[in-house]
Amino acid sequence: MAKKINYTDRSNGELAKILSEKREALRVLRFAAAGSRPKDSSEPSKLRKEIARIMTNFSSRRNTRA
Repeated sequence: MAKKINYTDRSNGELAKILSEKREALRVLRFAAAGSRPKDSSEPSKLRKEIARIMTNFSSRRNTRA
């Protein structure tokens, strides 16, 4: 099993860039899956979880600094 990426040591700019890349990858997967059978059917779920981890990190930073 792959190790989860730790986002706590990344800057806000890096997190924003990673978040946009993950969202774009999810969008591409959704449209690719509409046309044919996906190779890895669990990939969209994995991407959604990564996006949620990043967004959770953003909100925790916002709440601790306020």
